[in-house]
Amino acid sequence: MSAQPKEAGIPQDSLNALVQVVETGPVPLGGYTLAEIYAVGGIAHLQEEEPAPEIVAEAVRSLAARNLITTEAGSDELEIRGDLGIATALQHRARTVIDARVTGTEPDHPWRFILMPQPEDVTLEVLIDALGIHFYSLRKSDDARDRLWERLPSGDPGPEDADADTVLAASPQTALVSVSTWDDAGNRETHDIVLAQDGDRCHAFVRSPDDPAKLVPAAMDNDEWRDMVTRLATVS
Repeated sequence: MSAQPKEAGIPQDSLNALVQVVETGPVPLGGYTLAEIYAVGGIAHLQEEEPAPEIVAEAVRSLAARNLITTEAGSDELEIRGDLGIATALQHRARTVIDARVTGTEPDHPWRFILMPQPEDVTLEVLIDALGIHFYSLRKSDDARDRLWERLPSGDPGPEDADADTVLAASPQTALVSVSTWDDAGNRETHDIVLAQDGDRCHAFVRSPDDPAKLVPAAMDNDEWRDMVTRLATVS
């Protein structure tokens, strides 16, 4: 595939074969640094910040040494090979993203979870650890969502008059779950839900329609907020 986003793609026959493989189980696509993703045109919502040029240059050398990027003679276009090429193409293909950031995780566990559902009912899952390594895999969409739910706060719904600042400050585990969609013109729409563990309860907060900077209680149970996230992220 080409590194140019507008040209990124997977041949239909190859895509069909990949989907059939996912039917038999998850397909791991490797782990890559932020600089390596940036070097091949990884999309912006995976990037907390732009890597320094010298780090990107080293990433390019590393990818070239592993034969994951190359150029054809006489061409100035970068070709991305192997699993990295598949992951990059699926990133650019996705028009819906679930992005969950969790506090209170163990140092050797992922803290950020990104799901990019595809129309074929498979999802590109990205797990990001404390070192910034992005671990890619391709899974059935239901499986990817179930794995996400297991990593988020859960419990009985909190009271309708809970104060977000107080609850979040006291919670041992919180999560910001954002669902973003892009239209063909590149316009982005994002919906956020904030979760906070409180013993056997899980508080759910959403942005106030009158003041988006303020969080208000949603008083939703696990099934309700999960259904909301699933509905917002449904790919038609």
